[in-house]
Parts: sequence; structure tokens; C-alpha cells
Amino acid sequence: MPTLATKNLTKKFDGVKALDGVSLAFPAGKVIGLVGPNGSGKSTLINLLTGVLKSDGGEIGIDGVRLGRFFAWDAATYGITRTFQEVRLFNQITVLDNLLLTLTERNVFAGLFEKHQAWHLEKAKELLEAVELWEKRNENAGDLSYGQRKLLEVLRAFAMDAKILFLDEPFAGLSPRMIPVVKKLIGELRAAGKTAVLVEHNLQLIRELCDHVFVLDSGVLIAEGRPEEVFARQKVVDAYIGK
Repeated sequence: MPTLATKNLTKKFDGVKALDGVSLAFPAGKVIGLVGPNGSGKSTLINLLTGVLKSDGGEIGIDGVRLGRFFAWDAATYGITRTFQEVRLFNQITVLDNLLLTLTERNVFAGLFEKHQAWHLEKAKELLEAVELWEKRNENAGDLSYGQRKLLEVLRAFAMDAKILFLDEPFAGLSPRMIPVVKKLIGELRAAGKTAVLVEHNLQLIRELCDHVFVLDSGVLIAEGRPEEVFARQKVVDAYIGK
């Protein structure tokens, strides 16, 4: 049974279909690629599946249960989290506190002024050391470089222990030596039986990491399957070259 699935999902903006009857299934324990040219509907799909937008038709189901209307703040209840193309952190607090807020599932006020348990600090140290950010733990997140802030956002998503993670361009801005680190983290999600949905323009990374890939074009699902098979299909080649 897929962890997350859609059936005939549709979304319109000013009468124009951004998604047109899209049916997908995201199984547990897999890394899924979501690709397509700019304007293909990838962001709209993620926004629907994380409660940011309301669909105009179709269904969304988790673990076989059809969901009614849900909002972005409900996503964590369903075990869903995401990263964004534009990094979203608490820039005025430290790197460590940004991660501890996620690990302790507290709001900003409680996270800053209540005492953390020892294991929260140990886990934060483990994660930050993995991406070479432990030495910057006491710096404000807003003072980091773009690549470092991107790493911290990815870490926050991993620290939430969600069962479905949407990773939107997680490799953008990373230094070459950090790319294998994030690859390893994504592999650990698969091993833990979680669903990782990777939105990525670098198709070589999709080939390396993904078990299955969905290709959108103009709001329509035009292909799905194993990456090496899908990227060889002429309509997929045409979609990219044509755009």
C-alpha cells in the first residue's frame, strides 16, 4: 500500500489548469523523483500535498485513508514535512536552536527558554557534525552562507522524523563535499522505510538516488517508472528540449 497517493488531482489558477487529473502513488521505503520543466506543476503538486493549497478536484490519501481538506499546519499530524527552494529558517536565533526547536517539537518561545533533554543535544550535535556545522552552532542562522543555510533546512526536515519528506532542490548551493553527505542522509531515509520525494533539476542526481520517477509537463503526468527507462522516452526528451 502506498504511503501517499493522489487520484485525478486537479488545480486551476484563473481558469488555467496547473494540474490536470494527476494520479500518483508514493510507496514507503522509496526515494521518488519528481521532475519536469519549469511550469510543469511540480510546486503546485507539493503545495497540494502539504496543505498549502486546496485542490479543485480529485483525492489525496495517506495509508489508504482519504483526506478531507487539510492545512499546512496539519501536515505534521499526517507525518509530512518539506523543504523549500527558498530557505526558511529562524534567522535571528542560533544554528543549534533552529535544530533543537525541531527535535523538541516546541514553539520558538518554549524552545529558547525551556530546558532541553540531554538526548536532544546529542542528536543535534550528531546531525550538525555530519554536515560540518557544529562549529557554527552558536552563530545566528541568518549569518550562514546560502549553502550552509540550505544544509540546516534539510537537517531540520530530517530531524522531524516524518514518514514523508518533500525535498525541494536540496542540493542547490551545496559545496561539492557536502553533496555525498546529503546523498547518504537520503539513503538513510529509504533504509528507515520512509518516503523521500526529491524535486531536482539535476537529472544525474535523480538517476543516482531515485527508485522511481514521475515526470510532469504542463500539469499532466507524462511518464513514470525507473529513471533510466523514463529519461529514454521520446516524450520526456521532447518536454525538456522543447522548454
